[in-house]
Amino acid sequence: MSVANLCHRLQPQVSARTAAGFAEVLRRLGGPLQVAVAGRIKSGKSTLVNALIGRRVAPTDVGECTRLVTRFQYGTVDRVEIVFNDGRKQVLPFAADGMIPAELGIDIDKVSHIEAYLTNAVLQGMTVIDTPGLGSLDAASVSRTEQLLGAAKHRKPDDGDEDDEEGSDELDDTSRNAVAGAEAVLYVVTQGVRADDQQALAAFTAATASREAGPVNAIAVLNKADTIAPESVEGSGGDVWKAATLLSEKQAATLKPRIADVLPVIGLIAESAESGGFTSGDAEALRQLAEMDDDILETMLISADIFTSWECDVASGTRLRLLEKLDLFGVRYAVEAIRKEPEITAGSLRRKLLDASGLEAVRQRLSIVFAARADGIKAAAALASVTALAHASGDPAERQRVHDAIEVLLAKPEAHQLRLLEALTLVASGAVDMPEDLSEEVLRVGSNADIGAQLGKPGAPRADLAAHALERAGWWRSFASFGATPAQSRVAHVVHRAYFLIWQQIRD
Repeated sequence: MSVANLCHRLQPQVSARTAAGFAEVLRRLGGPLQVAVAGRIKSGKSTLVNALIGRRVAPTDVGECTRLVTRFQYGTVDRVEIVFNDGRKQVLPFAADGMIPAELGIDIDKVSHIEAYLTNAVLQGMTVIDTPGLGSLDAASVSRTEQLLGAAKHRKPDDGDEDDEEGSDELDDTSRNAVAGAEAVLYVVTQGVRADDQQALAAFTAATASREAGPVNAIAVLNKADTIAPESVEGSGGDVWKAATLLSEKQAATLKPRIADVLPVIGLIAESAESGGFTSGDAEALRQLAEMDDDILETMLISADIFTSWECDVASGTRLRLLEKLDLFGVRYAVEAIRKEPEITAGSLRRKLLDASGLEAVRQRLSIVFAARADGIKAAAALASVTALAHASGDPAERQRVHDAIEVLLAKPEAHQLRLLEALTLVASGAVDMPEDLSEEVLRVGSNADIGAQLGKPGAPRADLAAHALERAGWWRSFASFGATPAQSRVAHVVHRAYFLIWQQIRD
């Protein structure tokens, strides 16, 4: 990476203090993608966190732990650290079930956040930040999430609130720093997108527009997709997943440009299939259910109460556990899979359930879009840090040396990605108002790595792509000079340059 090379090259040429700062910049550049999972309370955020990590470690029932920001990151030894507002840390053992205890046994008003270190391969490439839900019952939990999303406003303490030492529900610097590095947000919605969902996303993207670190991207997931009534979605043909897909597309249209996409997912099934919750005993119980008469099983699957109370050879407690792991949709799906393939193994059935959950599409989206963009976002943040370190050095010669090196770097074509990311953020956040069709074009050019996707012509011949790129480069240059506001012109020049570089890449 060019910024990393710049830091390495400059370290021997600057003071020890500035060199130490460069070392910290390099450490952050080498860190994993930071993904914050946010959404309303009871939207299934923690269940989705467990599915992403592949381990049931985040408590899903409302408790003290779910009222705090929790960072799940890679560590060589599994451990939980409670970080207090004054910087103190306290190691906490995992509960007997392997999860973070729902109740911490301490005054959580004095807690900044929780750090969970796991020997988990997934976390080597991604740090997952679990947040309290919007709409929580207590103001402090709401504030923790809003602070992460950039939505918190300075609040005056309630009259008579003597227990609030800081006089505010906002996070302290330690907690704010713990989540400020998120490069992506995974926003969890259910069937209805509410006004405060849109407000939270708007505040989140608006906050990133003023960050030197560059844009923070967001995708949303429509969780609990299995609970959608197909008859409520026109064109679903009675199919639950089709209904969820159509509803996701409608929600995406509502939430854009705040989010890149909305993907349907069934977090409960994903968690059970991916975290080891689905066992061979569960598969055997499902096999027994598959052998039952069709009419009887259909009756049992009408509701959870009927499913657990019906008298049959599968114990009621076993059926209750199946519901807790798969719900009725998952039970039905698994039974149908067994009937189609009677010899299916427990492992193969688990993989089928994982496929049915939609988790893989979410992971691919995180990997392809966010991970591909993370290097550019980190580079922008690193460049801002390098500039600040040089400015704070107090040595004019050192400051000039760093300034010159940055100017050389920014003159290179590859550095244009940093400016494109900035333009993307300005448009996505609404900081620069653009006509809808132009906003969509900016988002498309800035959000894709594939040239065909950037140009809106996937699969087109190279000659057509080159001609279109050159035509759009000319259009955006004209728009920048004639008809654009000063803010729009700034974005237009960047988009013009992006198209020109695409044209050069195709031609070469």
